[in-house]
Amino acid sequence: MSGNSGSPINIDFQVDRKNLYREETITDLKIASIQKLTPIHPDGSNDPSRETFFVGNTQLGTPHGPVPIQARLEAATMDQAMDAFPQAMEAETQKVIQQFQKMETEKKQSNDSRIIVPGVQ
Repeated sequence: MSGNSGSPINIDFQVDRKNLYREETITDLKIASIQKLTPIHPDGSNDPSRETFFVGNTQLGTPHGPVPIQARLEAATMDQAMDAFPQAMEAETQKVIQQFQKMETEKKQSNDSRIIVPGVQ
């Protein structure tokens, strides 16, 4: 594979054997998807020296298509992760909305700063 300059792209595809996790996904088939990431050793056995953690995922429907929302859940168990899910998704949704509003404001400011002369493109 080559980049635009004709030189090969150097990507390190080595597996980080000191940072392996087993991934389990739990869903309610409606809104919630929660990933449980359990640290493991390269042989597949659990690594109790590292923390298991949870990540919540959902999607927002917009006129332009779905927008993925993801946040780490402050939880030690699946039950705690399910309890933490709504608040974490609300917080991330607010961040996404703020980002969209900022982009819209920047786009509007950019369009407002153009001088349009009739008949000239």
